[in-house]
Amino acid sequence: MLKFVNLSLLILFPVSWFAPLMRAGLGLPLFGLNEISVISGLQSLWESDIFLALMVTFFALFAPYLKTIGLALIHFGLMRRKVLPVLHVLGKLAMADIFLIALYITLSKGIGIGKIETAWGLYLFTVCILVSIAIGMMTSKQNQRIAANTST
Repeated sequence: MLKFVNLSLLILFPVSWFAPLMRAGLGLPLFGLNEISVISGLQSLWESDIFLALMVTFFALFAPYLKTIGLALIHFGLMRRKVLPVLHVLGKLAMADIFLIALYITLSKGIGIGKIETAWGLYLFTVCILVSIAIGMMTSKQNQRIAANTST
């Protein structure tokens, strides 16, 4: 069951990257709110701050996807289970991106200049990261049971 839930993340992560995380704008009736996704946010970052764009690209795209691929390889017996601690670190780095987005929303709402609304993509991205972390933890427990059974 873990295999298939993990494999579904290979599809859900890219969907969450293009899904709207938030809608932002001036909040005036004549001006609409612009939808911001992970990808559109990264495009803006690449134009203004390359170092931050590299960090967010790693946190939002590469870390969760590499972890998901690594767990899939472990589930299908194509990678050693000794790699699990590295995959846990990748999962924690991916969670840092959600923290940055939440911090951005909180700061923007506190300033009161514009209007920001969270959108369904933020929840999808968050659920994908949390499911990935849960799969990693369950895989570790499964690994411990396998190690205990083989040592007896």
